[in-house]
Amino acid sequence: MWGERSPSVRSHARIPLLVRALRERDGIAVDAYWISTADVSGVDGFDGIWLVPGSPYRDEAGALEAVRVARERGIPFLGTCGGFQHLLLEYARNVCGLDVAHAENTPGARDFLLTPLACTLAGHESRVRPESGTMMERIVGASSTVEVYNCSYGLNEDYKQTLAGHGLVFSGHADDGTARAVELPGHPFFLAVMFQPELAGDGRRPPPGDLRLRRRGRPPRPHRKNRVTVSPRHPARRSAMRRAAGPRVYAASGGPRRSPAAG
Repeated sequence: MWGERSPSVRSHARIPLLVRALRERDGIAVDAYWISTADVSGVDGFDGIWLVPGSPYRDEAGALEAVRVARERGIPFLGTCGGFQHLLLEYARNVCGLDVAHAENTPGARDFLLTPLACTLAGHESRVRPESGTMMERIVGASSTVEVYNCSYGLNEDYKQTLAGHGLVFSGHADDGTARAVELPGHPFFLAVMFQPELAGDGRRPPPGDLRLRRRGRPPRPHRKNRVTVSPRHPARRSAMRRAAGPRVYAASGGPRRSPAAG
């Protein structure tokens, strides 16, 4: 997980419960680490990347680098809320060649890809309609879904056609047609949503997108069957390996620490 962990962010409190549910209910043991956006060393050694909510991130460039590496090297990637926004920003800059900014991160910029919503969605639920034939549709398994939001910024729709013309597929929309999900065809798993599926339910059952990300992680080593791992090259993994045995779920920028949800 990439992002700055904060007890004030609801999804951050929910994520340890989902990791435990993946292990106990779905048989997927995840070596999950929480990494600051200021630390992108060894990002290509991870089996999967989740750019979590909680923007503005400490380091915009670091968040974008995590997206770029996942996109270019075929690493499964999930972005939720702020992760959705920064996937779009990385793609616009590095694939479309656009000189655009995020209004929250760089309010003095000339052109904005991400702009304040006319009506904030923070704390609201809203309908999302997946597009036919997309990964988003396969994950949702229905013609629509009602999801939880906690964001105040979204895509400047003036840029949607340019992004789509360079290969992105807008695979989910609100009732008014504005973008809510995006994916990249041909990539093993490259999906981002504006909402926060991790807030659905009571945290005892992983949402479909999170479950599929875990299952689509790059194939683990034979002796680590059914585990999604992180490369020992990353400092967070090396630090964790030096600590005493016990449930080590997340490592924040200050080093590994025991997750309350892990016991």
